[in-house]
Amino acid sequence: MNKFEEDLSRTIARIGERYGKDVACKLEGMYKKLCRLYEANMVKINHSVMEIVCAADLIAKGYEVDVEYRLNEILTCDVYGVKGDGDLIIEIETGFVPPEHALDPNTYLFARVASKIARYSAFAKKFGIGTPPHNIVKVPYVFLKPPRDRGEEDVLRIKRICDLYYTKPPISFEEILNARLYMLYVIDVESVTVNELSPQEYYEIMSHIAKITNASSFGDGGPPYQGILRGLTP
Repeated sequence: MNKFEEDLSRTIARIGERYGKDVACKLEGMYKKLCRLYEANMVKINHSVMEIVCAADLIAKGYEVDVEYRLNEILTCDVYGVKGDGDLIIEIETGFVPPEHALDPNTYLFARVASKIARYSAFAKKFGIGTPPHNIVKVPYVFLKPPRDRGEEDVLRIKRICDLYYTKPPISFEEILNARLYMLYVIDVESVTVNELSPQEYYEIMSHIAKITNASSFGDGGPPYQGILRGLTP
């Protein structure tokens, strides 16, 4: 057993202790799938273990769940769940910044979150972002508004930032305009627990933290931060 398999197995064992053996058994297929993907160098343990914890929480709530679920020929989502006639997609956001974006980490992460919401939310009735407790997800303020209340300039601000990083294919105006963020899932791997927060709740909590830590680039033109758009808009 390699380290990836060992860490995933230990996490599933803890899940069994917390949620019961039935939930842990339903993770077996996902465990094997992630191990195959790891052998192909397509997944990493920090990401995969969060998927497993998130999947366990959804299973306990009555969802049929899969991980690394293919949506079309281009997109594969991290966690996909179905319950009754409704489906849910959760994308994991760890806050990792690749070396090539060492000098623009805030803007890069902002664009990555915005692009995930815009691209993936069209494929399910509900879309959420999962993140560890130590990460601050830069939730674009525009997604706290329903599509009917999003102004053209609000949408264009997000598109200008996304266009800096995503061009093949680009994020469309319509994708940003119509995107919906249902929930944020705070995934604690150590306690194998998941806490749900609405976008409004998460934004308010993290805005206060960002203010305390002087992370002025948290926002996107919504109150109380303006920093991330400086120099990026006409």
